[in-house]
Amino acid sequence: MDTLFLMNSLWVMIAAVLVILMMGGFILLETGSTRMKNAGHIAGKTILTFGIGSLMFWAVGYGLIFGEGNPLIGLSDFFYSGYEVEGLGLSGSVFFLFQLAFAGISLTIAFGGFAERAKLGAYLVFAVLFSVIVYPPIAHWIWGGGWLAEHGKQDFAGSTVVHLTGAMAALAATIILKPRIGKFNKDGSANNLAGHNQVFTALSVLILWVGWFGFNAGSTISVDGAFFGFVAINTNLAAGAGVVAAMIISWIVLGKADVPMMLNGALAGLVAITASCAFVETWAAVLIGFVAGVLVFYSIRFFESKGIDDPIAAISVHGAAGIWGTLSTGFFATPELATVGQPGLFYGGGLHQLGVQALGVVSSGAFAFVVAFILLKIMQSVMGGLRVTEEEEIIGLDISEHGSYGYPEMVKTEPTIGHAEPKLNA
Repeated sequence: MDTLFLMNSLWVMIAAVLVILMMGGFILLETGSTRMKNAGHIAGKTILTFGIGSLMFWAVGYGLIFGEGNPLIGLSDFFYSGYEVEGLGLSGSVFFLFQLAFAGISLTIAFGGFAERAKLGAYLVFAVLFSVIVYPPIAHWIWGGGWLAEHGKQDFAGSTVVHLTGAMAALAATIILKPRIGKFNKDGSANNLAGHNQVFTALSVLILWVGWFGFNAGSTISVDGAFFGFVAINTNLAAGAGVVAAMIISWIVLGKADVPMMLNGALAGLVAITASCAFVETWAAVLIGFVAGVLVFYSIRFFESKGIDDPIAAISVHGAAGIWGTLSTGFFATPELATVGQPGLFYGGGLHQLGVQALGVVSSGAFAFVVAFILLKIMQSVMGGLRVTEEEEIIGLDISEHGSYGYPEMVKTEPTIGHAEPKLNA
C-alpha cells in the first residue's frame, strides 16, 4: 500500500468529517431562521433524517449512483460492504463515506421547504424516498458515468447534484404544504416571520463556510499536486464576494445592511462556486460569488412575491445560486483547468459547454421537482396530509410532535390538581 494511497485516504476522510459536520451548521441555520417554538423539533429531525439517509445510501443509494448499470441508473453494489475500487487511488470505504455525506446534505436542503409546518412522519417517509428515488439518478447522471457525464457536464462538487436537487425538492414541498400561518395577508403582501436567533444563523454560516473546504477541496479526492489548495482559495473568495455583494445590494435597496441577507450572500457564493471551483481562475471565482450575492437577494424577493414561503431561503440560496454556479463554468472554465468537458465561452470554447451546463440544469432541476412533487402528493394522499393542524402549528412543533420544548424556559407551569398546565411566557 503506497504512501499516496494512504495520504489520499486520510485527506478525503478529513473532508468527509468536515462535510458531515456541516449538518451542525444546517441545524443552527434552520433553527435560528425559524421561531423558537419549533427549535427542538428542527434540531432533532435533522439528526434523525440524516440517520435514515445514511442507511438508505448504504443499502441502495451508493449502488444506484456508482454501480454498474446504464446511462440512467446504477444497478449493482447495493448494501456496500467496504470493498475496494480498482483505480480509485484511495480507500473505497472512505470514498463511500464522503459520498454519503453529500447525499445527506442534499436531503437536508430539501427539508428547508418543510420547515415549521410538516408532520414528523412526512420527514421520515420523504427521507427514504428522496434518498432512493430523487437524489441517486441525478448523481449517477453526472458523477456516476451517466448520460450527462458522457456529454462532459461540469459539476466539480455539486452545485447541481447536491444543491439544485435539494432546492427543487424544497420548492415542491413548500408549494404542496402551502405558506405558514400568518406569512401572507389577504392582499398577498408578506409578513416577516423573523427567525429567533441571528447569532445562531451567523455561527451556522461560519460552520458551513469551514465545512465547504471539505465539500469542495475534498472533491479533488487526492493530495497529489496539492490542487486542493487552489480549490480552497476559489471557494473562500467566492464566499467573501457573496457577503459583500449581498450587503451592498441590501443597503442600496433597503437602506440598511440586512444581516440575514449578508449571511445568505455568503452561502450563495459558496453554492455557486461549488460547480466551478476547480475549473476557473481566482478572478472568476470572485465574480461568480459576487453575482450570486446579488442574485440571492432578488431571488428571495421574487419567490416571496409569488406567495412561496421559504423560511430557510433554500430555493434561492441553493436553487438560484446553484443554477448560476452550474452555468458559470460555461463562461469561465479555462483550457488548462477544464479536465472535464470543454473551455467556456470567454476562453474560446464557444457555446458548447454553456449548452451542456444548461442541459444539466434543466434536466436535473425538472427531474428533482417533478419526482419530488409526485412523491409528496402520493404521501399526502396515503398519509392523510403532510401538514400539522392549525392548532399544532400555532403552539409549535416542539410540543405537538415531541411533547417538550427545545427551550423549556419559554413556558411556565402553574401547578393544578394532578397536573401542570403549560403557559407561554410573554
